[in-house]
Amino acid sequence: MRPPYLLLDIDGVLIPFPNADGSTPATHARHDVVPTGRSADNPVTVWLEPNHGPMLMDVIRTGLVTPVWCTSWRQDATTLIGPLLDLPALPHVDLPRPQITTSHPNGYLWKRDHVDAWLGDAPAVWIDDDFTGLDHEWAVERTAKGTATLLIQPDPHLGLQPEHVTEVTRWVAQLRTARAA
Repeated sequence: MRPPYLLLDIDGVLIPFPNADGSTPATHARHDVVPTGRSADNPVTVWLEPNHGPMLMDVIRTGLVTPVWCTSWRQDATTLIGPLLDLPALPHVDLPRPQITTSHPNGYLWKRDHVDAWLGDAPAVWIDDDFTGLDHEWAVERTAKGTATLLIQPDPHLGLQPEHVTEVTRWVAQLRTARAA
């Protein structure tokens, strides 16, 4: 049986949002990147925690998950963000560029319908900072129907923490044990 997908967001997960005073965690290092469609004289500044790469690689190396970017950074996640964290090239969910003014136009995360269609009946753990209660209900419903789904929601001002990676590892191990039974 194929391993569950590990869907990874970037903004609010690997790149924290600044606090009200404009500060970011002291553990994060500044990088200037040039996303697709921007010119080199107009880079985007991102703040990344160098330990995120090794933390994620510890999970990826187990082979118990299939990592996939699930972010509005799309392919730029692999070409710009991943290398700064020493992550291998990862596929990405090809999300559209919706014309929306909120990330929850239907009361839930705008990505969810696209992710649901992309996943089909594949199990997944999805790390994103922007879920609503409706997204959590969706995950519970998928799991109840036999498709194991876990949502992990970091604080967008702190981003991914070691306990989130531990939760992924624990969940995947329990899932594997349940499948073997």
